[in-house]
Amino acid sequence: MSKKNKAIIYIILSAFCFAFMNLFVRLSGDIPSVQKSFFRNFVAVFFALGVMLKNKNSFKWKKGNFKYLLLRSATGTLGILCNFYAIDHIPLADASILNKMSPFFVIIFSFFLLKEKLTFLQGSAVFLAFVGTMFIIKPSFQNVELIPSAIGLCGGLCAGFAYSMVRVLGTKKENGSLIVLFFSVFSCVVTLPYMLFDFHPMEWWQILMLIGAGLSASGGQFGITAAYCNAPAREISVYDYSQIIFATLLGFAFLGEIPDIYSFIGYIIIISMALLMFLYNNDKWIFKNRKKKQEHL
Repeated sequence: MSKKNKAIIYIILSAFCFAFMNLFVRLSGDIPSVQKSFFRNFVAVFFALGVMLKNKNSFKWKKGNFKYLLLRSATGTLGILCNFYAIDHIPLADASILNKMSPFFVIIFSFFLLKEKLTFLQGSAVFLAFVGTMFIIKPSFQNVELIPSAIGLCGGLCAGFAYSMVRVLGTKKENGSLIVLFFSVFSCVVTLPYMLFDFHPMEWWQILMLIGAGLSASGGQFGITAAYCNAPAREISVYDYSQIIFATLLGFAFLGEIPDIYSFIGYIIIISMALLMFLYNNDKWIFKNRKKKQEHL
């Protein structure tokens, strides 16, 4: 099997795991999002720590990277809290697609923070993706899901900023496992005071659901890491949107949720824009390499 095919399998498995994470978060019941976030990241700490120890990685970050690690962790934590809140109040598929707006926010933040060029096609794709979110959010004062949907979109925005910081850390050669561990520990430390002063007692089955959420999230993280180790993002990133299919099926099977026609229109618009960017990035890369070969000849 080629590396690209392996990468596609890994990223689809990752999407499957993240869809199950969202389901477990919903099934854990009436527990505050902060408490759910703590347990999700508490499990992830041990996974990341195990990888660090196995690979004998250094626990010391590179000089000048602390502020970027802090920004990545703060916005990532806020993104998880927003995502978990949305999962508890709107259909799983809606919450998943709003969180998948993060790649489009990465384009915006990369333009302002990293001074990366923003083409007309990229700008148009971002704009149309936002149009797609309006079909999902359905802004009106009569819509009881307006606020949870808006919070879910804010979760995608925070995740986009966090991934932009990961890109910055990547350019500065920071270790990926350390980034994950720092984020997981930071999230636990930030949410711990809430746990101590306003802990909501849980039944045994709720604890199992949150452990399941943590294990699924860890599986998703390892899957997506393995995917990008086998192939570049431009070749496989679009397959990450398979999570929407899994989320829709799981939401129907376990929760009896059926997204309305407007949500489906939003899904189609956003996924189409993601596919457009996927094809654009691949064509751009092929053209660049073809030009290099011609110059070499």
